[in-house]
Amino acid sequence: MNTIPLTRIAAALGLAACALPALAADWKPSRPVEFIVTAGPGGGTDQFARVVQSVVQKYKLVSVPVVVSNKGGGAGTEGLIYAKSAKGDPHKLVFSTNLAYLMPMITKVGYSIDDLTPVAIMAADEFILWSNADGPYKSARDLVAAAKARNGGFKMGGAQSKDTDHILTRQIEKAAGISVTYVPFKSGGEVAVQLAGGHVEANTNNPSENVSHWRAGKVRPLCVFARQRIPLKDKVAGDMSWNDIPTCKEQGIAVDEFRMPRTVWAAGEITPEQSAFFGKLMAQVREKPEFKEWLAKGVQSGMFLTGTELARYIANDKANHKVQFSQDGWLLKD
Repeated sequence: MNTIPLTRIAAALGLAACALPALAADWKPSRPVEFIVTAGPGGGTDQFARVVQSVVQKYKLVSVPVVVSNKGGGAGTEGLIYAKSAKGDPHKLVFSTNLAYLMPMITKVGYSIDDLTPVAIMAADEFILWSNADGPYKSARDLVAAAKARNGGFKMGGAQSKDTDHILTRQIEKAAGISVTYVPFKSGGEVAVQLAGGHVEANTNNPSENVSHWRAGKVRPLCVFARQRIPLKDKVAGDMSWNDIPTCKEQGIAVDEFRMPRTVWAAGEITPEQSAFFGKLMAQVREKPEFKEWLAKGVQSGMFLTGTELARYIANDKANHKVQFSQDGWLLKD
């Protein structure tokens, strides 16, 4: 498995702009910028790209049009392969998650992360363990006890095999000493419907994917995979707020934190000035009220990384997942 040297990522990010900030102003887009979404319309990644597009256009942060195109085939790899083919073109940005660099570690996808230029992490989705509201599990401890007794017969739903939900499910199994049957669906929205209908017994959706079913009394949040409880204290469903949901560690599941970064990438082999321009653009977007409202609505963390911090995060995240993938037998051989 080839890994990206930290120095190489940093160079691609255009860190020279830190010492020579005027360089970023020397380049700007000269034709329409395409936002490539590695998912279908309506999902979280699509919403991510479109809120960035709307902010850029509303505040005229660039002088050219910004168009969004959805290329979600192959679990999002279609969009990344498309970006690979645009090598050297600074007018294309890809909106994805950390799966952009995790997928090449576990399956043959037709691109390498070396083919892209990392620009920013703009946010991170929290993850919650949910059960059906009519089910017998009132807490994560109840669920773990039942899963242990069922010895593999417990059905945990998730979005696709070897995707984010599956990765987290494997972490839960190891931390809690249980075995479950993982049932993959096409999307987090679909698995939310399946849980609400009682066709699976639990899922690990992010807040925005399950909140409408929570308000409707169809699902129950058991714990959040975070170091601290979600700080939002306004009531969401009945007399419960997000802050009333305990952490999973409080409930005896030793997973300290699990978040899914929302990532932005440019095509490979663009110049440091071009990379720096888009890093600065994303920094401007995150300060606008519309983007902050989107974060709050989706109960997402305002995680923002560029430059050396982004390079370090990617390297560490890859290293941590490589250990898990190796243990699970998912890791592709070099």
